[in-house]
Amino acid sequence: MKKLIVLQSIVLTSLIVATPVLAQGADVSKVQSFIQNIIAILVTLSGLVATGFFVWGGFGYITSSGNPESLDRSKKTIFYSAIGLAIVLGAFVISNIVAQVATGAFGK
Repeated sequence: MKKLIVLQSIVLTSLIVATPVLAQGADVSKVQSFIQNIIAILVTLSGLVATGFFVWGGFGYITSSGNPESLDRSKKTIFYSAIGLAIVLGAFVISNIVAQVATGAFGK
């Protein structure tokens, strides 16, 4: 019993006397700018890919020579590239909105 009381008093004393350790704050602005730069690069690359698919679909549309299968395939290529571009631009806008809200809420 005495050992338990001595052990508890040593632990309690060490907790009271211990100096607090303060962690260095993370630089959130650097992380945020890094992520925004990555998103901007990905949006640019996806815009280039979508432009390539628009050109590919337009070329197929022009050179289809009335072939309904080729014409339909070209229309689908243009349609799906437009949907992909809209999704990417929407994600870019949403990420910017989230970044602005987070900056307003947390500061910096």
